[in-house]
Amino acid sequence: MDGIVVHGTCVALGGAAALLRGDSGAGKSDLALRFLFLPKDTLGAQPRFVADDGARLRRTDAGIRVTCPDTITGKIEVRTLGIADLPPPWIEGDAHLRLLVDLAARRELPRFPDTIEWEDVLGVRIRRIALDPFESSAPMKLALAMLGRFDGDGG
Repeated sequence: MDGIVVHGTCVALGGAAALLRGDSGAGKSDLALRFLFLPKDTLGAQPRFVADDGARLRRTDAGIRVTCPDTITGKIEVRTLGIADLPPPWIEGDAHLRLLVDLAARRELPRFPDTIEWEDVLGVRIRRIALDPFESSAPMKLALAMLGRFDGDGG
């Protein structure tokens, strides 16, 4: 399969994907796991899992598609417990990349971002945000960003 594999964890909501990025131990898998347990009835779509530790990005005419490398499909690292196999209904096999999420400690993040940030991914402009993955509200903040609920999200 063509494309590139990047370090990160990917989740999806309504077919749109967010790629969580950060160093090992930054909280990517932890945030993804908590995101999966957000209620579908509140969001209007079921949160789903795409990939953990590595995500395959492929450019198409419609933008960037994200899939999981075959060797790790459906697997997520649960720190202190090991590798968990997620049930098939939780897994999104292919999603459209809409958001890049850089993980950082709260003290490193501005209260209000000065500008909307974008990043070029395989020649496509993708919105970029930063979150503290260990805040209790982080899964909800991620969902709100994925649903485009902030000023300027039209991009």
